[in-house]
Amino acid sequence: MTRVLILTGDPIGEQMAGPAIRVWNLGLALQQRGHDVRVVTTTKAAREAPFPLVAIQPRDDAAFREHERWAEVIVFQGHGMSQFPSLRRSDRYLVADVYDPMHLEMLEQGRELPRATWELRVQQARDALNDQLRRADFMVCASERQRQFFLGHLASLGRITPATYDDDPDLRRLIDLAPFGLDPEPPAPGEARGLRADPEERILIWGGGIYSWFDPLTLIRAVAAVAQRRPKVKLFFLGTRHPGVDEMGIVRQAFDLARELGVEGTSVVFNDTWVPYDHRGAYLLAADAGVSTHHVHVETTFAFRTRILDYLWAGLPMIVTEGDSFAELVSQEELGVVVEAESVPALEAAIETVLYDEAAATRFAGNVARVRAGFEWPRALTAVLDFADAPHHAADYAGDRDAMGAGGGSRRAAGLAHDLRMAWHHLRASGPGDVARRIVRRVRRS
Repeated sequence: MTRVLILTGDPIGEQMAGPAIRVWNLGLALQQRGHDVRVVTTTKAAREAPFPLVAIQPRDDAAFREHERWAEVIVFQGHGMSQFPSLRRSDRYLVADVYDPMHLEMLEQGRELPRATWELRVQQARDALNDQLRRADFMVCASERQRQFFLGHLASLGRITPATYDDDPDLRRLIDLAPFGLDPEPPAPGEARGLRADPEERILIWGGGIYSWFDPLTLIRAVAAVAQRRPKVKLFFLGTRHPGVDEMGIVRQAFDLARELGVEGTSVVFNDTWVPYDHRGAYLLAADAGVSTHHVHVETTFAFRTRILDYLWAGLPMIVTEGDSFAELVSQEELGVVVEAESVPALEAAIETVLYDEAAATRFAGNVARVRAGFEWPRALTAVLDFADAPHHAADYAGDRDAMGAGGGSRRAAGLAHDLRMAWHHLRASGPGDVARRIVRRVRRS
């Protein structure tokens, strides 16, 4: 049994977003594997839990250190290293959960802020992520596409070295996959207030919040167009108030567009709260298909759309925009229809297929049932569970986390300091004669 501490910055309560959902299920999976678990959040802890669940103020390092000293393994997300010096210096086995490339997310999330604030937020997210990548013993991300991206990060930070490569040439002992997961137990029927007013309605559900990197506006236009010939079609937005993120301008734009097109409250319905985590299954089961539409940019390329997993969980065929790793899965496994970005005609055709082509919808649903088992939480989190079973320090850790990787900054490849380092290297490797010959050649060239 290993003592595992999990640290998050997200609120953990009846209403939870992606990071908190992930922490909650990781805690359950570790417990089921026989480990001793504690969860610490720097915001709010407001639900009963089968493991100790504690809220600590950011930068209350004395309070955090008690938990850090208790732990053998620490799994952390977000800005924990900048908030708690104990974590930066810890000699425990550190696992960085980088499933969310938060600096890329902030490029979109901060777009509506003043330019200086936007730049600062992106810089802070980048620095926090680099701090994790530089100091962690082990890292997990959500997809192979993300892993390739983070390998580039690690190389630039000096973490891909003879030591880490010799430890494992594929570097999976340094960074591996732990995608978002879904509950092995299927959702249970229940009340889905406001979702279905008529048993003949065909319902498309948007299973999460509305953020600026998504594209609800093209979808609303497509649904409004379909409604002109199929008045029983309905798009239901499951949540518009994220429990941990300020409302973005795109939410108001979506409301305004639906009102302008005359479909608000009829063919397009906004649930103006955030459905409790344990109740979302009833809404998913009451829908006929799931949808996720987004713009195509760098955030899309490396994103992992967690709401798609809820569609898998509920057995829903789906409509998704091209460009991210889930679109590849939907296309390869025929789980629904992949559409080009910002195309009303493509979305109209997709809606007709998933909601009104019964043969296609049945085929999609059968494929979803086949694929879903591979994303159940215990399987999705295997890399973290296995690490907790047999934790290890990174091959380049020698008792000082400040010395890992580039040690907090890159070395200049020119100048006196560089020359002295190179002279010392050649002195150790080849002796004073070789150093003397190199100095003579340098003098002659200059």
